[in-house]
Amino acid sequence: MNRKFLGAVVASVMCLPSGSALAGDYPTKTVRLVVPFTPGGGNDIAARFIAQRLTEAFGQTAVVDNRPGAGSTLGTEIVAKSAPDGYTLLVIHNAIAINQTLYPKLPYDTVRDFAQVAIIGATTNTLVVNPGVPARSTKELIALAKAKPGGLNYASTGAGGTAHLAMEYFRLETGTNLVHIPYKGTAPGLTDVVAGQVQVMISALPGTVPFINSKRVVALATTGKKRSAFLPDLPTLSESGVPGYEFDTWYGLHAPAKVPKDIITRLNAEITKSLSRPEVKEQLFKQGLEAQTGTPDEFAKFVRSEVAKMAKIIKASGAKPEQ
Repeated sequence: MNRKFLGAVVASVMCLPSGSALAGDYPTKTVRLVVPFTPGGGNDIAARFIAQRLTEAFGQTAVVDNRPGAGSTLGTEIVAKSAPDGYTLLVIHNAIAINQTLYPKLPYDTVRDFAQVAIIGATTNTLVVNPGVPARSTKELIALAKAKPGGLNYASTGAGGTAHLAMEYFRLETGTNLVHIPYKGTAPGLTDVVAGQVQVMISALPGTVPFINSKRVVALATTGKKRSAFLPDLPTLSESGVPGYEFDTWYGLHAPAKVPKDIITRLNAEITKSLSRPEVKEQLFKQGLEAQTGTPDEFAKFVRSEVAKMAKIIKASGAKPEQ
């Protein structure tokens, strides 16, 4: 009887998936956080911040591996096709939702091939205009744009990027006709707004604040669901005549789809615990990001909603990826 019982126990253990068998000891080696962008941007800041927190929590090194290229799809593919053991993870912003529709032939599927681990933080974007534009509110800008269809140009950080789609979303929601002028980043776009070569831009807050503070551009509104802690006196677009408008730049941690659920739960718990500490929130805030937390299921639901939202904007605007 005892031998039969022991044999049954051994057989049942051997039938367990290898990932589940190892999940209780996770991690036992270095964890790699792939960032599909060059060093220095918001994704890199978020990844290095989380790498430090995970290293402290687990006693195992977490390292950032920058893999830029192909509009972030190169590094994203690396993670999608990596072993589902929790040792290769992805830190990325809205691009993961945008690219699902923007690129007609992706080597992965955002919804099918990834599991969401944790949202990390977000930064709002800001609607700004050249000081010479006769508009000091969003409603005045909308009225001006409707009075002069095609008479206003707007800058973006590149075709298909967050700044482009945020402005296309604005255009679709307000029924205005503004002409898109793509640039190779926030700074050159804002520089031409200042020079009057283009009149309008929606750009990420961290890179825009110096232009606002120096009065080289006029800020009309922010793009978040609520007012930004960085500019609390500035209304949101939703408050300013574009009801329901919301387009933050958010950052999150993702894993290959088949990573064991208990590993994802543990990662989420450690990140949530860390981001809930006031001193940690303050450190992240100083780098331009407002900490956010939530369960893996909540984050997954949010990402699916963002994929649908971005698909609507991309299809309606006809946005194409940069060649």
